[in-house]
This record gives sequence, C-alpha cells and structure tokens, in this order.
Amino acid sequence: MRTVTLDGVRLARRADAMEYLSGALALPAWWGRNLDALYDCLTQQGEPMRLCLEHRAAMEGTPFGRLLLRVLADAAEENPHIELEGF
Repeated sequence: MRTVTLDGVRLARRADAMEYLSGALALPAWWGRNLDALYDCLTQQGEPMRLCLEHRAAMEGTPFGRLLLRVLADAAEENPHIELEGF
C-alpha cells in the first residue's frame, strides 16, 4: 500500500492545493485541477493508498480547506482502496 503524507498548510488555499495534490498524489497531467476532478481521480483509484494528513487545523481554518476535507472524506467513503489517517 502506498502511503502519501499531505501537509494541511499547503492544502488550505485552492491555488496552492491543486498544484500540491497533483504532485503528491501523482495525478495524471490531464486532470482538471478542481475538486470534482480530484474526486473522480480518487474514486477511480484502483491501488490501495493511505492518505495521512498533517496540520489538519490549517485546512479547517479556511472555507476551501474545509471543502477539500469533505471531498477527500467522500472519495474515501466511495473507494475502499483509500484509507485516511488524521482526517
């Protein structure tokens, strides 16, 4: 199982988060860099993956961060191959 550690500080604002997630999750070059596209990529993930979140409070402090937390939780609920830690 691949483990990806995510820094909530870098996920609190949209512009930073989309670029950061692209590299951290090794998303395809064609992904749409928006939350709908992120959800689609994660729910289609076929390999087991653990997402570990550090600095969750930074995300909870911004509207975008809270929305992103919800998208990640929803994707993990939909896809049994994704485990969340620190969420």
